[in-house]
Amino acid sequence: MNTIPLGVDQAIDALFSVEGQSLPREYAQPLQQSLCTLFPWLRDDRVAAVMPLKLVDGEGGMAVLPKRLQLVLRVLSSRTPDLLAIAGRDVQVAGCKLRLDRPHFRELRPHATLYAYKVASAGNGELAFMETMDQELARLSIRGERVCGKRSQMVVAGQVLETFSLMLHALTPDQSLRLQQFGLGPHRLLGCGVFVPHKSAAAV
Repeated sequence: MNTIPLGVDQAIDALFSVEGQSLPREYAQPLQQSLCTLFPWLRDDRVAAVMPLKLVDGEGGMAVLPKRLQLVLRVLSSRTPDLLAIAGRDVQVAGCKLRLDRPHFRELRPHATLYAYKVASAGNGELAFMETMDQELARLSIRGERVCGKRSQMVVAGQVLETFSLMLHALTPDQSLRLQQFGLGPHRLLGCGVFVPHKSAAAV
């Protein structure tokens, strides 16, 4: 079995406080494009991911940025100098201006229960989705118990992408860190397949 070992250069979370007014509700792809302009290495980085933003519904296809909003990027620790270099810079996302403050960094913790708000699906329903997840988990040598949750949709390049929330629990420390570092499925820069610690299965 081919597995992906954790390397010396570990994944960390970089947290940017964000100042701004609004973003499109379908912000994920414009945000990805803007971040890849700042950091071209994001496109080919196996670990890099963008956490989904917690926004407030607005009017006319827009969402409002709450106070204390944070943009969280999951990157290898060797990327920290690049992230520090953009502190205080304005970023344009679909015509909306965001200011990114100086980031602070957080190590990943080996929690036994992890949750992903959305994991990309091929669009063939829950059964096919879970079969694909089984294959990816086997490749990562992860055996945690799985709970598939809410089905949702997002728009990517004008096409509808099906996603499911997913929880894994009863993970060993090594499995937990591996899942957080490598995630599951494609579109990690769109917020898919990114796992965070969670205390309860209720969110699924």
